[in-house]
Amino acid sequence: MWEQVAEAFERNFTEHGELGAAFAAYHRGELVVDLWGGTADPETGRPWDRDTIQLMFSGTKGLTAACILLLVQRGLIALDDPLSRYWPEFGAKGKQLTTVAQVLSHQARLPWVEAGYADLLDHEAMAAHLAAQAPATDARAGFVYHPITWGWLLDELMRRVDGRTVAQFFADEFAKPLELEVWIGLPEELHWRVAAMVAPPGVLVDGPWTELNRPNPLWIPGAEKIWNSPEYRSAGLSAVGGYATARGMAKFYASLLDAAGVLSPETVELGRREIRRGVDPTWGSPMRYGAGFELQAGDGRMGDEPDAFGHAGAGGSRHGAWPGRETTFCYLMNEVRVGPDARPVNLLEALSRGSRATGR
Repeated sequence: MWEQVAEAFERNFTEHGELGAAFAAYHRGELVVDLWGGTADPETGRPWDRDTIQLMFSGTKGLTAACILLLVQRGLIALDDPLSRYWPEFGAKGKQLTTVAQVLSHQARLPWVEAGYADLLDHEAMAAHLAAQAPATDARAGFVYHPITWGWLLDELMRRVDGRTVAQFFADEFAKPLELEVWIGLPEELHWRVAAMVAPPGVLVDGPWTELNRPNPLWIPGAEKIWNSPEYRSAGLSAVGGYATARGMAKFYASLLDAAGVLSPETVELGRREIRRGVDPTWGSPMRYGAGFELQAGDGRMGDEPDAFGHAGAGGSRHGAWPGRETTFCYLMNEVRVGPDARPVNLLEALSRGSRATGR
């Protein structure tokens, strides 16, 4: 029943021009799909193999959401508390009532950094900029995707409450005990395993998606030089700096469906509970968020299962779970695409058929 997933994976190469990719899925706690193929680095010809690691951009947000939810589970924070309760400086310029839940669900009105991104890899500097910044007054900014600032806000919350960075917290509380090949910020000794991100000509251009996220240094012409730099790989950006094998991310989401996992079923349910839905004013696409997780919004991003949750990554990657099907998945690739993308759609459709064939 899972063979059709392998067939869809192969068609992505033969019919949809896939460069390099991996796809993995767990069903009822068991690894049932583990695929990889193509080219990891077109400059050297290095193939994508079983141990290839890849950047997953905003797929990282699912990891960070789980870390924040673990703080909630331990009674260290509450979602409805103002962020300024834990980070007093954040309350400047009218932000004193912005809650943790609003930050997690992209309602903080801080989708960009007014001071610019010269200090992109300096967390302390970026957190200080955001604390001192006034919330955006544009009416559309009340619910707009925060691609990078989301991470600095929540990483600072973690540092104020726990003392560790999100990257270290994830490593200690999730990756090590669960034996996950997943990192927020990749150790230098593993850089050689990373597939090179590739942006075909014309993909990274100024467009409507930059309007409310200006200036987003990760999505403009030439950005691939940042993505593939050693400094970026090691930085540990908790919104867009996660690395994994497909097996590792599928296993992470499988742990969220495990009643004996790090997060209790009640905490996972809290994370999946809808906080806000609407239409993103930059993309014009539906958005539906829980406490950091993307929820099924009807656009096929997470497949067609109504209870889907997880987080997509820029360029095409997908990471998530279908609780009702007891199925989790991860798709990683190295050629960035914008707009409708048949690659993840084909894989998730095939996976859905396979999971339904099991009777669950």
